[in-house]
Amino acid sequence: MTHLISAAELARGIDDVVVLDVRWALTTANTAAGRDDYDAGHVPGAFFVDLDTELAAPAGAGGRHPLPDPLVVQAMLRRAGITPSTRVVVYDGKESYAAARAWWVLRWAGVSDVRVLDGGYAAWLAAGLPVSTETPADRGGDIEVRPGALPTLDAGAAARVAREGLLLDVRAPERYAGETEPIDPVAGHIPGAVNSPTTAWLTPDGTFRRDLAEHWAAVRGERGGEVGVYCGSGVTAAHHLLALAELGVDATLYPGSWSEWIRDPSRPVATGPHPG
Repeated sequence: MTHLISAAELARGIDDVVVLDVRWALTTANTAAGRDDYDAGHVPGAFFVDLDTELAAPAGAGGRHPLPDPLVVQAMLRRAGITPSTRVVVYDGKESYAAARAWWVLRWAGVSDVRVLDGGYAAWLAAGLPVSTETPADRGGDIEVRPGALPTLDAGAAARVAREGLLLDVRAPERYAGETEPIDPVAGHIPGAVNSPTTAWLTPDGTFRRDLAEHWAAVRGERGGEVGVYCGSGVTAAHHLLALAELGVDATLYPGSWSEWIRDPSRPVATGPHPG
């Protein structure tokens, strides 16, 4: 089953799904930017979801974007009338980084049929499809969220996967190498992790590459075993998980990611470029 949907496919079946708008940018100085974008125009019928407050808990010991409080996710799902069997489509502005986080969190919370609009809102606009500025009414759902439908890694398990399997660090090469760190206070990567930049999975228009299998073969090489994925704070790592899910590859998220790893000074830090 594909986890992606095109703009044309969504337009044809929009009456049969619940659509969530998750526009968000890690580097934006205006934390209301995603909501502002939504208010200016969105896919008709879409509910806005705030990544920082509804798809993550407050920053702290668990990193910059820890797993959200299940009750917060439950309230969001109830607002949109989503049940465990509801067909859901999520989208963001273009590259699906935030949408992938929503895709992962909803499935972790027990919603099984979640797809990502490939190319995001940009693809919807490029297809000449209608937009709306109306906010849908609260649907007052009654779903009971039971988190844990997807597995996760903690710091110890991430270190084990780096030793025994394949732990992917999806950040930019210069951040992986420790040459620069614009967000977190410590630069570098988890020892043994392999750099696989998230941007390499995309085409310039923000859609996923059509040669994902070939790209994955090059990333994996001869390495076998369990696959784990992390990034700076557990957002863009979900994008890798989405790409791998398209290939039928099981992989596990380390939600705390680098921003949690470095909170314990006893954890080792590696620097230097990926050896290839």
